Amino acid sequence: MTDLHIFTTGGTIDKVYFDALSEFQVGESPLDAILREANVGIDYELTSLMKKDSLELTDPDRDLIRDAVDQSACRHILLTHGTDTMAQTGQHLMGIENKTIVLTGAMQPARLRSTDAIFNVGFAICAARLQPPGVYLAMNGHVFPADQVRKDRAAGRFVSEE
Repeated sequence: MTDLHIFTTGGTIDKVYFDALSEFQVGESPLDAILREANVGIDYELTSLMKKDSLELTDPDRDLIRDAVDQSACRHILLTHGTDTMAQTGQHLMGIENKTIVLTGAMQPARLRSTDAIFNVGFAICAARLQPPGVYLAMNGHVFPADQVRKDRAAGRFVSEE
């Protein structure tokens, strides 16, 4: 069995710049390349569930995510997700038993030089392997229980809602 099952859903972490359109759009996830370049020494399975901005995610999308996580044979789950509705999806995953589920994303696309994506992914992998079973958001050096966090848009970070 693999040490970690990684699911991708899109979001800023997977965005690419389309010069002809002068905008960012969700593209293929760079996650496998990031993990190979970082020489990650654990066995992992990578599954792309969708390629959506998190503002476009619907309740049926969250049900699909929940079903995929629930059906995974792996106890350690990493879910890459857009930051705008990450906390909402995290709350939707609560109640899945005997799994440590960690959601992470990025404020800047992984393909940019000044991205937080690479740090967040590495940090989230560690959190997924070390936290007790439950659902968490791991962003910018902090791990939050999924039901006690919100995105502070003005500050550009996640904060505790205790």
